[in-house]
Amino acid sequence: MKAFVTGVNGQLGHDVMNELASRGHQVLGSGLSPAYGGKQDGAALLPYAQMDVTDAADVRTVLEAFRPDAVVHCAAWTAVDAAEEPRHRGRVFAVNAAGTRHVAQACGKLGCKMLYMSTDYVFDGQGTEPWQPDCKALAPLNVYGLSKLEGEQAVRDLLDKFFIVRTAWLFGANGPNFVRTMLRLADAHDTLRVVNDQTGTPTYAFDLARLLADMIETERYGAYHAANEGGFISRAGFAEEIFRLDAERKGLPGPRCRVVPVTTAEYGLSGAERPLNGRLDTSKLVREGFRPLPDWKDALKRYLADAGA
Repeated sequence: MKAFVTGVNGQLGHDVMNELASRGHQVLGSGLSPAYGGKQDGAALLPYAQMDVTDAADVRTVLEAFRPDAVVHCAAWTAVDAAEEPRHRGRVFAVNAAGTRHVAQACGKLGCKMLYMSTDYVFDGQGTEPWQPDCKALAPLNVYGLSKLEGEQAVRDLLDKFFIVRTAWLFGANGPNFVRTMLRLADAHDTLRVVNDQTGTPTYAFDLARLLADMIETERYGAYHAANEGGFISRAGFAEEIFRLDAERKGLPGPRCRVVPVTTAEYGLSGAERPLNGRLDTSKLVREGFRPLPDWKDALKRYLADAGA
């Protein structure tokens, strides 16, 4: 299979390209920079093409030259708070909405399948029940979520052979994430205020990449939710587990930073409103014959060991 992966300078695209290449697929990764700018491992040696998803002609030219059988679209504007600033809003929608439409249009013309990465932020975060992948109650609370939802709608409008995969709380080796931020802040503080009323499931990009490769090798199209198994946790609870495992890995007598749980309202520093309920129901994966992701605690332990975070 010839597979094209967008956004390979980011956490997920990087791991997806490496996973597909490890399975013997012919891969080409793309990003906005002239050359690959991510973590220097095997991905740095794989084929790379500069491509601006906001430029429809550029997308069409690059994809028609490669003629993939499948496209995994990971490129996105992911700076959630910055997306709320008026000066950035146009760019956010250009990348996440129009950019996705450009990729979908090219896939439609080539007749190839497309996998689009989305987010739990397309939901309003009300209640406590896990969100179902085929739920129609999509009501984003922030600009980022709205732009990703418009991307979903573009894929649905233009294609029949598509996967839409929503995930949450992503962390990986290639780029900034919540885990790395917590550990960096712990270097300077012995206590940290972390919200305890936002609930979801952490997702390790390395594990998710394996699932996405499994998906793109099939024709079991549709919307899916994908996150590591192991139950739901608050942001504060996740931070506590990060510090516990970090101390265990380093042979420390206990966590070097104490977590002070606060509500989102008490925290009050975010520019974007975030959904409190980010629980994703992943059971459709098993029903459709896909192997679920491992326990998130195991994933976090592997990440800390592999990334040396």
